[in-house]
Amino acid sequence: MGPLLRIEGVSVHFPIRKGLLQKQVGEVRAVENVSLTLNKGEAFGLVGESGCGKTTLARAVLRLVDPTSGAIWFDGENVGEMHGKALAPYRRRVAAIFQDPFSSLNPRMKTGQILAEVLKVHSYPGDIGARVAELLSICGLAPRFAELYPHEMSGGQRQRVGIARALALEPDLIVCDEAVSALDVSIQAQIINLLEELRAEFGLTYLFIGHDLSVVRHLCDRIAVMYLGRIMETGTSEELFDNPRHPYTRALIDAVPAPDPDGEEARDHVALKGEIPSPLNPPPGCVFHTRCPIAMDRCRQEVPRTSRLGGHHAAACFALEQETGKTAEIA
Repeated sequence: MGPLLRIEGVSVHFPIRKGLLQKQVGEVRAVENVSLTLNKGEAFGLVGESGCGKTTLARAVLRLVDPTSGAIWFDGENVGEMHGKALAPYRRRVAAIFQDPFSSLNPRMKTGQILAEVLKVHSYPGDIGARVAELLSICGLAPRFAELYPHEMSGGQRQRVGIARALALEPDLIVCDEAVSALDVSIQAQIINLLEELRAEFGLTYLFIGHDLSVVRHLCDRIAVMYLGRIMETGTSEELFDNPRHPYTRALIDAVPAPDPDGEEARDHVALKGEIPSPLNPPPGCVFHTRCPIAMDRCRQEVPRTSRLGGHHAAACFALEQETGKTAEIA
């Protein structure tokens, strides 16, 4: 059996236009030549700094933006070739949970209406009222929540409604775009536990986007680290956190504070210098070389290929390529 989702060399560029004739004068390179695979039933994490292209890649998977190049395959079918009515089955099988539960819910509609709308749009054949009640129960909400507006609920309750909406059509893949980052820590734990329970019960596959490494480590089986539109390193949660090989991954993990104040004070921090470059004008060669502590001349001229490091572990770094001598596409 092949992967449920396969992303092959996907790039997403946004043109910049100026003047009366709207002439293109540049482009934002949000995602650049990304290749990934997600297996059925897996939780796959995508992490990186703000502006690195995580959400844009997710929007491409959801067909909210079209890739400039490359292909996205879902269960053996090319998503880019789906148009009009042919796209409807894909919409039913792929859902999303958004970062801000308040702005992602219609403030003029009650919870029951929000959930029923999804079912009506996709011509749900069963009893819509019973399905709404079932969804609320699955997500830990009492039946009375069907009569509440979004502003009458807490942030955690609103996010449970967002999860219920994503589950409405029994999807195979759910894209979680910073699904817990807007919530309090205690509420985060509840939502994470709920996501884990739902994944085990319904066999869901998650593409989980986040910047909180502790959350991603807890929830995800495999993780990809993204920087300025490119994948820097991939591996299982254990491989990535126990033995980070790319300088950017090491810097991200090192930035996570230790829970022990004494241990935190004794740690040697390797803080990155400078700011992330603009995707309007990404640096040549390895896009991380402007901040990399081990950058070589070659890094400023060539784009590194992926070095296999054993198991699922791979990283795009010339230092590792020289060490292993094995290169391959990240998957």
